[in-house]
Amino acid sequence: MSDPVFAQRMLGDGVAIDPTGDCLYAPCDGEVTVLQPSGHAITILAGEGAEILMHIGLDTVAMNGQGFGPCVQVGDRVRKGDPLIRFDLDAVVCGAPSAVTPVVLLETPGYTLARTRDDGLVVPGEAIFTLEPRAVAETAREPSTGETVERSVVVPLVHGIHARPAARIRDAVTCYRAEVSIAKASQTASVRSPVGLLALGIRFGDEITLSAQGEQAEDAVATLAALIESGMGEKGHAPAPVTTLTAKQALTALPTDGKLPGVTAAPGLSVGHARRFKLAEIEVDPAATSVEEEQARLDAARSTLAARLEREVQHAHGPQRAIVEAHRAMLDDAGLLGAAAAAIRGGASAGHGWREAIRPQAEALRASGDARLAERADDLLDLERRILLILAGREEAPLALPPQTILLAQDLLPSQLMALDPANVVGICVERGGPTSHVAILAASMGLPTLVALGPVLGQIEEGTALILDAGAAQLHVAPDAKALDAAQQTVAERAARRAAAQAAADKTCHMADGTRIEVFANLGSRADAELAVANGAEGSGLLRTEFLFLDRDTAPSVDEQAADYQAIADVLAGRPLIVRLLDIGGDKPAPYLPIPTEENPALGLRGIRVGFAHPQLLEDQIRAILKVQPIGQCRIMVPMVACVDELRRVRTVLDRLRAEMGITDIVELGVMVETPAAAVTADLLAAEADFLSIGTNDLTQYALAMDRGNAAVAGAIDGLHPAVLRMIGETARGANRHGRWTGVCGGLASDPLAVPILIGLGVTELSATPAIVPEIKALVSSLTFEDTRALAVAALACATAADVRKLAREFTA
Repeated sequence: MSDPVFAQRMLGDGVAIDPTGDCLYAPCDGEVTVLQPSGHAITILAGEGAEILMHIGLDTVAMNGQGFGPCVQVGDRVRKGDPLIRFDLDAVVCGAPSAVTPVVLLETPGYTLARTRDDGLVVPGEAIFTLEPRAVAETAREPSTGETVERSVVVPLVHGIHARPAARIRDAVTCYRAEVSIAKASQTASVRSPVGLLALGIRFGDEITLSAQGEQAEDAVATLAALIESGMGEKGHAPAPVTTLTAKQALTALPTDGKLPGVTAAPGLSVGHARRFKLAEIEVDPAATSVEEEQARLDAARSTLAARLEREVQHAHGPQRAIVEAHRAMLDDAGLLGAAAAAIRGGASAGHGWREAIRPQAEALRASGDARLAERADDLLDLERRILLILAGREEAPLALPPQTILLAQDLLPSQLMALDPANVVGICVERGGPTSHVAILAASMGLPTLVALGPVLGQIEEGTALILDAGAAQLHVAPDAKALDAAQQTVAERAARRAAAQAAADKTCHMADGTRIEVFANLGSRADAELAVANGAEGSGLLRTEFLFLDRDTAPSVDEQAADYQAIADVLAGRPLIVRLLDIGGDKPAPYLPIPTEENPALGLRGIRVGFAHPQLLEDQIRAILKVQPIGQCRIMVPMVACVDELRRVRTVLDRLRAEMGITDIVELGVMVETPAAAVTADLLAAEADFLSIGTNDLTQYALAMDRGNAAVAGAIDGLHPAVLRMIGETARGANRHGRWTGVCGGLASDPLAVPILIGLGVTELSATPAIVPEIKALVSSLTFEDTRALAVAALACATAADVRKLAREFTA
């Protein structure tokens, strides 16, 4: 092993493992005593008093936690074979000098290490070494006497005190006749114990106190201070301090015009004042009684929450109902229940057992590399919180917020959002999150303008600051002047009046002012969505997301189960068109019955129709279920993530064969969801063989701009009105029109009032929006003429930036 700290056994003896998997497992029963903040190393205290250090790779502290997902926390009890840390092996191989993982018996009086196997392949659960008792000489150390010498040092090591510096610190002072310790805040550890030093959690920039007592105390402190201040080859630069600024000061940290960019989760405009929300951690009692009593407590808490969720389902509608139903299914997840029961059998309390079951799953989702999958972690954490509150005999304190609140939060859980009073909360801004999270979906259904992925700068806004939240423009205006406030308030009032008029006319067939027919449909994910869409005047569904049937379960749904759900939604639509998107799932989604390996870049891997081709029975079953819906032809089929004509032909072959087998002679339309640049630029080739084209602007935008819409670092620059995206939309419509096919939009742009006139001008004749905004979109379309929208589209295509397009669109709709 190339690392001197481990090769020279400076921390203790052990073995080195070259990993081939992606998970570090507990080698013995014990308690987690140290977990490095970056997640790359962990120490377990075994029942015999021995301490085992496991360090994934060499120099992996420099990876700053990227690719590491701890499954446990300090203080957790673990059993042999329990997962400790999940990691991205490819990231470790590429980002560190070596992936070799030392497993070390830290210097422990009374034990020595004996190897139990030769070099070679080892699998989880096999013994790698044993501990043998050894006689310990009872040589009492003379108590240190003399004056205590102390010195404060600011840690310059960019990765703090991790395993290597801890070992060097110990060795640097062993030759001195003095007892030396390091203190951080109220915690102190002897430098003779590297594990004790790791447990202090010393980070870059921390101020620590070196203390020594004994004959050579002064020399020991001087040597230690010089060693730490040298940086030991890991010296870094001090980061800028993070402070909470007043509104006036905040503008110096925000863009000069005070306008902070974010990602639109739910469009709309609101004016209010900043009110901050911070999610308080729930203290969990670690003390357990008996296994039977703790399991009974957890079962009772689950039953209580299940009853609450059942009541919530009865009173919820649309997306709220679908999300509550998803939470209800997660509550009965066999994997979670099994993990919690195992933790309780291992000595955990009911609360700790539930947390130990939830956290690894949530962390695995967050570490998946896929923004949409990471957003599902919030649902698990929501369940964790609600169960822990029941176990503690507490109720979540309601958020007492004043009128005109724009809520600022680092994160927000679905149940907390559903508990908000929309009479007082007029908008939401979230530091993290993504546009496809359940919080985003709920906010859109509630009509709450919402921005996500605003980043840490959101924390610099002082409580009570005046704000203009223009979610449609993906912008938060901090501390605007009186003129801007007055203008925004007037616009809010005018929009409210238009919404009321639009709702009153929602049942009318949608035509432009010159008589041009434009269909306004709704995107659906459940029967509840369909009910809301019909109530709001939707003329059909341009996108039924079928993933709700396939996720959060151990086996794929049967043909009959799928058919029943599709039929229920079709019945609600009462003959209106229903476009069913084939399963859009992949290696980035938690479907345990699909053997899809983890991918380095799931967005560019096995997803969409590619999964159907890899699992042909899954594809056939879904098409067969769609074909069973009556009346035949109400359901149209849409193929996701198409990149070439051959993919469409393969699905057409399956569809035609199944129609023949089922004796169906009626036409069942088959269309393409245009989400890839390849599909957009070859739209004419696709339209020659497809019955329709529908553009998924969310994915098309991120693929065209090479930006992940769930990544806060780039999300502010993502905009579907970017000229490059608009040109692809225009090219798609031209290609479809060449063969007499219609073009729709089922992505986020169809719900953006600024985008709608441009889309129509580009040749789009069907818009599928969120159910809540359908009346507003229909009212807007009825006020337009095709000639005007065509001129607007031509001007938009000539713009240089998305900002220029939005400025043009605002002037058009003013």
